Amino acid sequence: MKQQQQQLLCQKEAQSETQITLKGSVEIVSDFFFTAINSILYQRGIYMPETFKRESKYGLTVLTTTDQGLLRYLEAVQKQVEQWLLMGNIQRLVVVVQGVDSMETLERWQFNVTVQEEEDGQTTSSGRGGGGENHPPNAMMMATTATTTDKPNSKNKNKSLKEIHNEIQAIIRQITASVTFLPLLQEPCTFDLLVYTDKNVKVPQKWADSDPCYILNSSEVKLRSFTTSIHQVDSMVAYKEAEEWEL
Repeated sequence: MKQQQQQLLCQKEAQSETQITLKGSVEIVSDFFFTAINSILYQRGIYMPETFKRESKYGLTVLTTTDQGLLRYLEAVQKQVEQWLLMGNIQRLVVVVQGVDSMETLERWQFNVTVQEEEDGQTTSSGRGGGGENHPPNAMMMATTATTTDKPNSKNKNKSLKEIHNEIQAIIRQITASVTFLPLLQEPCTFDLLVYTDKNVKVPQKWADSDPCYILNSSEVKLRSFTTSIHQVDSMVAYKEAEEWEL
């Protein structure tokens, strides 16, 4: 009897590893955003290389900033994004790279967020962040509430954490490889973070409406995507062609 109880316990633990709750999915997506932003800032030379430290994540060596001011900023954004993800209010996150002198948008890294649901046995999507880079997104519907954060997503196909990390790993690798196809940044650059939400969402005082910072006649490269069974994140980067820059 004792051996049978131990076997049942092991089976239950193994099963729980593949059941992603809404709260768990939010943490995965939020952590990916943090890692992706850091990777972009490092690879595109927005901050000095010596201000980053190496960490092991997703089976990769990733770079994370040690700049305390930047860390506080990113952590504040991450905390707010998690709240919006829990309520199903977020459509996309965009990393905008701009020239310090020209104030021109040179790159626009876009991460669209889709909430997967099932109704009457059919899979539907709620809150897809729109099509191309320069098209405004549709308003996101309320997909779920915070009261469901501890319930596993039993309707959709469960994925193991390893499968999710493998998909995220592929995106981070693409960001790392972006230096091979993106034009060299010819001036010191800064960055900004844009978060697209439902129009009716309550916005904190420290946040403000922003220009979308589109790039006219941009080139676009679609990156890989990942899903947690609850959220799907589609990635892409739009950039200004080098020959169009005023050097």
